[in-house]
Amino acid sequence: MPWEMEAMSDNTRTHIPTGLPETEEISKAYEEASYRLRLRQSIISTTNILIVMAALAILVAMLFLPVLRIYGESMNATLRSGDLVVSVKGAKFETGDIIAFYYNNNVLVKRVIANSGDWVDIDLEGNVYVNNKQIDEPYIEKKSYGEPDIDFPYQVPDERIFVLGDNRSVSVDSRNYAVGCVTSEQIVGKIVWRVWPPSAIGPVR
Repeated sequence: MPWEMEAMSDNTRTHIPTGLPETEEISKAYEEASYRLRLRQSIISTTNILIVMAALAILVAMLFLPVLRIYGESMNATLRSGDLVVSVKGAKFETGDIIAFYYNNNVLVKRVIANSGDWVDIDLEGNVYVNNKQIDEPYIEKKSYGEPDIDFPYQVPDERIFVLGDNRSVSVDSRNYAVGCVTSEQIVGKIVWRVWPPSAIGPVR
């Protein structure tokens, strides 16, 4: 019957699946895939940059700004055991500067007192003289003659530096032949900054 055929025709048209996704769904899936790809590439790029920066920072620290840990009591009270300090290579060293230098596979930290050709003298009270002039040492808590095995007055040899620890009663330094004066080849650098402990962060003088 005509009305029945029309009903069947309408019903058939209503349920025929196309099998094709909507254009909007395709666009959304493409955007999500593109976003995931860009995110992955960004993470990889950022990671590579961070690795390169970390490597450069380590290289700079090793070559130009060595970080050192203080051991012992020879520099009390300026520096104490456990302190972390930053040194600068290639610095010019003057009286009063603190330097780190190699000695028997160790690194020692002492204060510059006199340079090549200077005359050093220390009296029994622990007062230090350079070229017959007493030097001001506000960093010393208690002066001490120590137990030197060199004769005073003493002239610093060519191309060497005379150094003393701030804790004069216990420091083994240029007053003793065991350490002697420091050559330029031994020097690690000048101590300029303390980075640990947090309560003492700041310049080292």
